[in-house]
Amino acid sequence: MGVILAAAVLLAQIWGGPSEYRVQPGDSLASIGARLGVDVKVLAELNDLKASQRLVPGSALKIENTHIISSSPDADILINVPQRMLFFFKAGQFSRAYPITAGKASWRTPLGDFTTATMEKNPTWDVPPSIQEEMRRAGKRVLTRVPPSPENPLGKYWIGLSISGVGIHGTNSPSSIYRLGSHGCIRLHPDDIEDLFARVQTGVRGRIIYEPVLLTETDGEVLLEVHPDGYKLVRDMLARVEALAQARGLADTIDWSLVKEVIRKRDGIAHNVARYQIHSGRN
Repeated sequence: MGVILAAAVLLAQIWGGPSEYRVQPGDSLASIGARLGVDVKVLAELNDLKASQRLVPGSALKIENTHIISSSPDADILINVPQRMLFFFKAGQFSRAYPITAGKASWRTPLGDFTTATMEKNPTWDVPPSIQEEMRRAGKRVLTRVPPSPENPLGKYWIGLSISGVGIHGTNSPSSIYRLGSHGCIRLHPDDIEDLFARVQTGVRGRIIYEPVLLTETDGEVLLEVHPDGYKLVRDMLARVEALAQARGLADTIDWSLVKEVIRKRDGIAHNVARYQIHSGRN
């Protein structure tokens, strides 16, 4: 559990925030949420829409995607599985953030330290026997090898990790980003994996953590971000918040009724839970 929780104690920065998005032709709540790192249900609720509702091109959507960035003093790539975010650091300074899809509960993404081991454009997917068996059980056509093509689920870029069988790659289904739904790999939007691929090389250090509860203080606010515990590794969310608050000396500045509400919602957005609220534009 040390690997899972240690990174959450040192927090300092945020990414995203309240904004407005102008709907483009072909957009859906799923595709917008995947691109901006916000859950479809949250996006629908914020805009008084149904999750499956068709969007009108040119209309404006309210966006709230404030995420807390965990400290990464000795890793250039930090992946937080329940947060469904990858953060890239350059020379120890935060540089980029990308929404991801990580492993589903039945096929978990391994946690721990890694280095980038291989870099490949237009990869061929050699389908692992375990996934072939899953295809067989589901009554699907069993694939053994998928060459570079629009049908290749790896997309156009593959960054292989030192963790056996795990890589960071693109996708041929952009709307599938920002969830727990892969076979253990880290999946990025096609534009994001192209951007990340250009910024890394082999030997880059990274870390995969599992922290559904994040807490930080910034500009007089105490921000709390809570995600669903898809792998069921944190038994008591409130106890986790209490531990983080004690570690940061924030326990006396927090409105604990607000904390309980954020835990109840688990919407994956950072909320101000300070006892004395300062208006910032965040909800």
